[in-house]
Amino acid sequence: MIRISSQQIFSGGINRMQDVNSNLVKTQEQISTGKRVNRPSDDPVAAARILKLNQEVKRIETYERNANLADNRLKQQESTLGSAVDIIQRIRELTVQAGNGSLSANDRRSISAELKERLGQLANVANTRDASGEYIFSGFQGSTPAFAKDEFGAWTYQGDEGQRVLEIDDGVTVPISDHGKGIFVNVPAAVSVTGSDDGTGDPATGYISGLELIAPQDLKDAFSPAVPDDLTVRVVDDGAGNLNIEVEDLRTNVLLTTQPSPAVPGEAFVVAGIRLSVNDAALGDEFTLGISDKQSIFGTIEKLIAGLEGIDKATPKSSAEYDALIAESLANLDNGQESIILKQTELGGRMNAVESTTAFLEDSGLYTKEIRSQLQDLDYAEAISNLSFQSFVLQAAQQSFAQISRLSLFDRL
Repeated sequence: MIRISSQQIFSGGINRMQDVNSNLVKTQEQISTGKRVNRPSDDPVAAARILKLNQEVKRIETYERNANLADNRLKQQESTLGSAVDIIQRIRELTVQAGNGSLSANDRRSISAELKERLGQLANVANTRDASGEYIFSGFQGSTPAFAKDEFGAWTYQGDEGQRVLEIDDGVTVPISDHGKGIFVNVPAAVSVTGSDDGTGDPATGYISGLELIAPQDLKDAFSPAVPDDLTVRVVDDGAGNLNIEVEDLRTNVLLTTQPSPAVPGEAFVVAGIRLSVNDAALGDEFTLGISDKQSIFGTIEKLIAGLEGIDKATPKSSAEYDALIAESLANLDNGQESIILKQTELGGRMNAVESTTAFLEDSGLYTKEIRSQLQDLDYAEAISNLSFQSFVLQAAQQSFAQISRLSLFDRL
């Protein structure tokens, strides 16, 4: 016969009610939080997987913020460059207008006044700031304006050549900035006369007119694989008292073939895809042609303004200088626009990459959250049913314990 003491009866009843009540409290907590797993002890295996999924969700959310930041920066840069293209286009229209031979000096000065205003607008665009107040075209020097006037009043680049990048996924980075030097300063320049000399250190007697690059591929082919920075055009004696023109590659010191050959002063000739003529030349006149130079869009506009205000077109030489200035300015402005448009195209490619990465992150986030929901979220219908059953069991246990606790051997005496 097994003897059961009153203490055992009470202990067993209390333990049973505590277990039932603990289950009831756990179910109530699940219903209040909406989660099936609130602590590792609820389901150790699921809890470990949920922890990893939470980390994955945090990782995806961080990259999504980075991608959103990159998209905003790239869109701002693209919009800013679009404004720059519009300003340069207006400057080009004014340059074409300035090339009208019937304009008076006052007309040219009026055009120059508007060009100064447009130059200031372009500088303001180049000094655009982002939402945090940093200049977007200053490279790593975000607190420094990209362009500022130097002691001579010319707009010069103040930043560095750094390019900021942002990671938008594991191993995926995208540049979110471009320095102004590469966009506005290091722009290919038109073929131009960069210096002249008469052999004694004074400016040449003659002048060059009609300078034009008519066959860019011929220029590249003539100097393959590397195009020199400069060519020298000089007026020489053919040995019979006649003046001829020879063109020398300063990089190799090789004389180039002209068409026609020999070239003579006063008549147009072509050399390496470049057409020009040398007028009013004297023996010893020498001119330097820059053919691989870079130009600043700001410098081009400043030079144009100075020419409109300083060249009076009173002589054939000054008139030819003015025409060369207009032609050179138009070519340089076109190169500037092309440089900016190419950068806009590059930005479009980056934005497409950001967009596709963002879509991938969104899909990954949804998939991860769905798996986490399956492991963690509560089935309310099942939980409420369990709560009702557990409440009933607890109530029955309490009532039965109350009945059993009153049983005693003394009741039989």
